[in-house]
Amino acid sequence: MTFVFRNNTIERFMPADYLFSGYDDISLVPDEATDFVWWYQVPMKFDNGNLVGEINSYINKIRLVLSAIGHRQFVVFTLVDICSSSVESGDFSRQKAIEGFNRGIYTLSDENPNVKVLDFALFTHQYSQESLIDWKLYMLSQTPINPKLSGDFKSWYAKQLRAVSLIRKKCLILDLDNTLWGGILGEDGVNNIQISGSYPGKAFSLWQQGLNQLKKDGVILCICSKNNMADVEEVWAKRDDMILKKDDFAAVRVNWQDKAANIRSLAEELNIGLDSMVFVDDNPAERELIRQQLPMVSVPDFPSQPYDLPKLYQYLVSEYFRIYSLTNEDRSKTEQYRQNAQRKEVAEQFTNMNDYLRSLQMVLSIASVSPQTISRAAQMTQKTNQFNLTTKRYTEADIDNFLNTGGQGWTISVADKFGDNGITGLVLVTNEGVIDTFLMSCRVLGKGIENVFLRVILSLLKKQGMCSVTGQYFPTYKNGQTIKFYPNNGFNLIESDEKGNVLYHLLLDNANFCIEDYFTIKIS
Repeated sequence: MTFVFRNNTIERFMPADYLFSGYDDISLVPDEATDFVWWYQVPMKFDNGNLVGEINSYINKIRLVLSAIGHRQFVVFTLVDICSSSVESGDFSRQKAIEGFNRGIYTLSDENPNVKVLDFALFTHQYSQESLIDWKLYMLSQTPINPKLSGDFKSWYAKQLRAVSLIRKKCLILDLDNTLWGGILGEDGVNNIQISGSYPGKAFSLWQQGLNQLKKDGVILCICSKNNMADVEEVWAKRDDMILKKDDFAAVRVNWQDKAANIRSLAEELNIGLDSMVFVDDNPAERELIRQQLPMVSVPDFPSQPYDLPKLYQYLVSEYFRIYSLTNEDRSKTEQYRQNAQRKEVAEQFTNMNDYLRSLQMVLSIASVSPQTISRAAQMTQKTNQFNLTTKRYTEADIDNFLNTGGQGWTISVADKFGDNGITGLVLVTNEGVIDTFLMSCRVLGKGIENVFLRVILSLLKKQGMCSVTGQYFPTYKNGQTIKFYPNNGFNLIESDEKGNVLYHLLLDNANFCIEDYFTIKIS
């Protein structure tokens, strides 16, 4: 249950199952609430003196609420002045109070992982003051934001919550001709496609800058184009004004096959779901093909004129790729997938699996979940589907609360001679010895790392004095590969139900703690 602290009528802007405080009332902090929202708005007052004093009181009220809610998630909206009408143009006391409040909640967010700030200005800047306020309805119901915007707001708010939950698409697939550059490579030639300079080249240059930033922010970039690969290679070799180089793409499909088949191939190579992909192509026929044959793939419209490419970039960010905070793993995503491709190439040279695994020189670093890694831990619970025994979705606040109520958590980082995959696994264990969460990124599967991770955690639990553990398996349409994970590691079935949920049990005296000699284990 979500509980909202407010100073105005906002019910129609929020989901139907939310509960609300009285106006400007922080006396009730429900114990049963799982998370909280603070959505105060700048009061509709023209008396700047009283207004400033009221705004200045908000931050202390938030601190009181925060002390009462503990580690539960707390979403706080920034203040935005939608009704400024100061007579004295040099009097900035109103603005300073608002800015002071916003700085205060930014600081609280830095200090408390459960506090997430939503910038209300991202919503309000889309509308004029006349559109934002319906004075008649405000006078009748104390609703400062025009109720006609409630649908728009709910859509915007849902996207912000997805970003807070670290949920977003993973991969952006791009066509080339008239998509990444202006012109058709096979007809115009390498030297005549438009990438920079005056318009329209200037538009494609800015577009590529944006795409490059997406790559830096953890979005996997791929190419799917009907072209000759030799011609595309020549573009990368000869066009210095091409911002996106070959190494910026995790995978490339440049051929004359149909694009649906190529996208399936890309998903298989990257080991990600089609529903985590976005396809951008200037050709409406190609877009319709993907919408029909691969409905799980998101396919936005493409602008008819290059000068609208910045709008497309902004749409991609807001609709598919915005995230509340980035992890180190996000920032190195493309390089990690390129390294995986190298691993696959090397694996084909070996006939003996153990020889291949030994050649990788794998180092597994296992550490307790910390303030520095809790964001990545939460992100993995939101995004990992295939090797995830329970598929429980947690926010940072949820994990923080789990750890502060007796639970334990560990992450695993995987590195080898090709590079560092970063944090790629998570285990959460309750104080009763129930493995609440066990998950691994698909990028590191196929080498037995998941078994080693489990054995190390079981060993640590035994050293703590725990006698037995319980493993849970909750089936989903994606995690079927994990159904035998616990039995294959010595656990015995103790309970199952008609939904396929299964409980397993293991006496730690009977656990297998053996680890193959081609792994180097570091525990901290």
